Amino acid sequence: MVGVGKIINSVYNPQHGLTVPLTIHVELSFTDSGFNVISKLNLFTMNKFINLCLLACLPLAAIAQDKLKAMPGYEQYTKVAPQIRTSVNSGTLSVTWSEDGSSFDYVQDKKLYRYSVKTKKVTEVGDAPAVERRMPPRPVRGRQYDFANSPDGKWKAYTRNRNMYISEANGNNAVAITTEGNEQNQIKYGIATWVYGEELGQNTAIWWSPDSKKVAFYKFDEKNAKKFYVLLNQLKLQDSLEIEAYPKAGAANLPVDLMVYDIETKKTTLLDLRDGKPFHDGDLGTYIYGMNWTADSKELIYHSTNRKQDIMEYRAADPTTGKSRTVIREEWLASYTENSPEIRVLKDGKRFIWASERTGYNNYYLYDLSGKLISTLTEHPFEVSRIVKVDEKEGTLYYMARSGDNHMKLQLHRVKLDGTKDVRLTNPAYNHTITLSPDNKFFIDVAETYNMAPFTSLIDSKGKVVAELAKSDMSKFEELGLKKVEVYTFTSADGVTPLHGVIHFPSNFDPSKKYPVILSNYGGPATNAFRENFTYPDALTEYGFLVLNIDGRNAAGKGKKLLDQLYGNLGIVEMDDFAAGVKALHSRPYFDKDKVGVYGTSYGGTTAATLLLRYPDVFHAAVANSAVTDWRNYDNIYTERFMNTPENNKKGYDASSLMPMAKNLKGELLIFFGTADNNVHPSNSLQLIDALQKAGKSFEVQLAPDGGHVAMNRDRMMEFFIQHLVLKK
Repeated sequence: MVGVGKIINSVYNPQHGLTVPLTIHVELSFTDSGFNVISKLNLFTMNKFINLCLLACLPLAAIAQDKLKAMPGYEQYTKVAPQIRTSVNSGTLSVTWSEDGSSFDYVQDKKLYRYSVKTKKVTEVGDAPAVERRMPPRPVRGRQYDFANSPDGKWKAYTRNRNMYISEANGNNAVAITTEGNEQNQIKYGIATWVYGEELGQNTAIWWSPDSKKVAFYKFDEKNAKKFYVLLNQLKLQDSLEIEAYPKAGAANLPVDLMVYDIETKKTTLLDLRDGKPFHDGDLGTYIYGMNWTADSKELIYHSTNRKQDIMEYRAADPTTGKSRTVIREEWLASYTENSPEIRVLKDGKRFIWASERTGYNNYYLYDLSGKLISTLTEHPFEVSRIVKVDEKEGTLYYMARSGDNHMKLQLHRVKLDGTKDVRLTNPAYNHTITLSPDNKFFIDVAETYNMAPFTSLIDSKGKVVAELAKSDMSKFEELGLKKVEVYTFTSADGVTPLHGVIHFPSNFDPSKKYPVILSNYGGPATNAFRENFTYPDALTEYGFLVLNIDGRNAAGKGKKLLDQLYGNLGIVEMDDFAAGVKALHSRPYFDKDKVGVYGTSYGGTTAATLLLRYPDVFHAAVANSAVTDWRNYDNIYTERFMNTPENNKKGYDASSLMPMAKNLKGELLIFFGTADNNVHPSNSLQLIDALQKAGKSFEVQLAPDGGHVAMNRDRMMEFFIQHLVLKK
């Protein structure tokens, strides 16, 4: 069998501001009948031939839109969906405190208002000031800035043709401080690799010391790195090629080093990152990232992680001698450590607050740069989330923590810097967003839940509500008949862990009817589908669907040990839970358990395809956008963090690979990918397409010519779901 597949080619169109395709609907079938390649195309029926002729004669956009317009739910969707996001006049106030904390300003209805804390009176100041939004250009995904200006404004360090240069700020008197970087020997300075930008957050590869006297930069050796080739500009007369050193799971890493150039001595020092040992893939120092200088410019701080990522050290290097020392060592041998814990350096530049999961829950610790633990700030059996403020004069830390009645309700806490007198200052019934006054005597609190729209209050330092400032107006929401989402609980597939799901209903919901269902999930480790922010109903419900969001044991904020259950088992544990979350709704009379779809992008695309193939009796249609179809196809930093290497976990990689599952396809599958995706490479989708063809399965394909890591146009997606979950009997 050569294959049976319904292949739908696409025409590039930046609709809705995204790189997405429009579609020519042409059905091509391939059989084992023994014809030659051309004759293997099935003969079109007369109706198909007529339709094809009509397609050739009409504008593509008009045809695609006309098809959706004729489908059930389109009129309702176009009437209601555009109004959903504006249906609530939010009670959220974004305030700016005065320096002395006596008042704060906020904008409402295009007017600027000032609130006096003492008198509790509001004064209209005038028209809201114009906000000039000048966002600095950022590197594209996975890339780094190719220059950095010194803090004193006198110098510019930059990379060009794989070498590092120093010049005056205006570009004059440039001097090359490295010379061996070039394409031939595959050495490069002052720039990182794509995977360092994508997975380790490195958007720069050049770091100036605060005193502007030294500059640190990366050195990478790509000689033995596996390369990946992505075709670009395929819509043009001549295409082009992007060649990237992209180590996939199990492949050799790039040797990485840090160098420091001294402006005054003109000397370049290679830092000793591995205690005198050469780079050895797998040891500490396999990954070097998270660079920053100490306030006195005497040391360069960096993170050092081994390949398995179960040991991470926070280290300090002397830029003159190159010698390094370990400040903090974190280990979590059951799975992996947090690569980049939250850090807050205090004003003296020597003490810092450090977040660690060493107890199984994220907590705060106070250290000094010698590596001495000064105090344990929190010891909670729940997760701390974010540092709000450190008041050193007061000797207190203000922070957000997941101490409400569930892990998504963030609360404001205050604790002394010696770890005593920890107190919660907010009402645990709500999720909170906080703005502290400069003197810490008051804070602005925006409170909400998934089904309660935001309201804003002024609260004092003891947690007492001083004034109610604003609440949301739900009038339009109610006039439109919009339904609040419902949160339900279910038990994980292993029968142990309580989990959450969210149901979105259409505005014309009738519980006496049965509704087709769409699961919209990302599903990756340490993410959240359920949240306690006020949740608008998903616009796709207006087509006549229920829409679900479901958390499995992949949920963030519930502790390290829960996430450890995913380790080595991506595509198994969390998928089992998503299926369990759907099955938990089977008994509801309005839930059509025979018409369930799922879609997602990136990890969500993997989720969609996996659920359709692993649970064909639960899911009946899937749109898999930019999906990883085998974890051996993805980059090693992300993949090995959760899966170990293919050599050490062959069973886990084999179990999650979608290609052997192709034979299980029973429902309807639409595969979408961009031909220029340098993140999840097109080979992922192509391998699945090949496996499905060899298994003799019918499916659909759309692609975005020259498109990157993107999702499919939602109109085309809904045509697919309506066709197979509504019109198909």
